[in-house]
Amino acid sequence: MKTAVQEELHQPIAIKDLPIPQPQAGELCIELKASALNHRDVWVQKGKYPGMNLPCTLGSDGAGVVVSAGSESEENWLGKEVVINPGMNWGDNEAVAGKGFEILGMPRNGTFSEFIVMPVEYVHEKPAHLSFEEAAALPLAGVTAYRAMFTKAGLTKDKRVLITGIGGGVALTALVFAKALGCEIYVTSGSDVKLQRAKELGANGGINYKEEKWAKSLSKSAGLFDVVIDGAGGEGFSGLIDASNLAANLVIYGGTAGNIGGILPAKIFFKQVNIMGSTMGSPTDFKNMLALVNTHKISPVIDEVMPLDNAEDALRKMEAGKQFGKIVLKHN
Repeated sequence: MKTAVQEELHQPIAIKDLPIPQPQAGELCIELKASALNHRDVWVQKGKYPGMNLPCTLGSDGAGVVVSAGSESEENWLGKEVVINPGMNWGDNEAVAGKGFEILGMPRNGTFSEFIVMPVEYVHEKPAHLSFEEAAALPLAGVTAYRAMFTKAGLTKDKRVLITGIGGGVALTALVFAKALGCEIYVTSGSDVKLQRAKELGANGGINYKEEKWAKSLSKSAGLFDVVIDGAGGEGFSGLIDASNLAANLVIYGGTAGNIGGILPAKIFFKQVNIMGSTMGSPTDFKNMLALVNTHKISPVIDEVMPLDNAEDALRKMEAGKQFGKIVLKHN
């Protein structure tokens, strides 16, 4: 089978021909039709995770067809079109992942491969309205956005939402989730082009965070926000507090802009803003996310579909941050 393997740190990913894995009891072998990239894959390639275990097949997101089962009890899955939950061993506490939690694609071999073996508990039926490419674009970004917006922030259709860094997979998935509920949505970006594209997807408006006093300008024109979803942190985080309504829920799921500084505590406690951290999601979050997608017939935003052979080019495109939506690899 064709597989994209990261053999060494700081080296291009290599396309290898490896044996098809065989499932054991409680496992399924899936012929993957498509996989999708996340920034995590670039960070693994550069060794920015503890406990690096190379060589390893990268990739957390994937969708395909079940072709074999490890025992008779799993044979009801044969032939089904499926999508994979990449968050493994969450644990018993819904509030936070346990110490054994891991994400598919290092240390466990991931989805940049024509076949993968997965424990049956992490395999779910693919939403019927989605293509394999669309389904592959959903899992990691989808469960991250769902947990931040619904499990943490308690989003309902009457809430006004601000989503930062529009263009990335999680931010765009948050946008389409909030749009499905009928929320009023505003976004930020460092690109006016991405702001315009977000409006075409249903955002009510947006602002370029490179503008001086952007938070004040946005609040003046659009009002304050009940739910704020941020994947950046950094010095701009203080502006999100300025843009938050009284008792707003501000959820941060990433830190691409670095350490947070320059915040006046009084702005938080007088407004009684709730600042919460969130990452990935539990098995319950994943099931609920798929239910939302099925109910509202939601489709993730895809930037480009590339062949598996071009996995290295796809990684470099993601590293450059030029994409608007998910970069997907088509396997055959």
